[in-house]
Amino acid sequence: MSALPEQDSQTEAEQLEAAVNQAIAACGGDPRAAVRALILTNEFLEASASRGFRRGIDHGRLKTYSG
Repeated sequence: MSALPEQDSQTEAEQLEAAVNQAIAACGGDPRAAVRALILTNEFLEASASRGFRRGIDHGRLKTYSG
């Protein structure tokens, strides 16, 4: 069950369309600015995930199976 009741009645496509509209609205109605912001956010998240993975290995937090 979803936290927001109106999402239960929306299809996945409708939810995606609403998210697109929200991203564009957050950028003052400029679709290019919305795409730019999403690309930058994605690059930041990819870099953060990559750094976290390397940091885990460097500090021995990731245990490998040794047989």
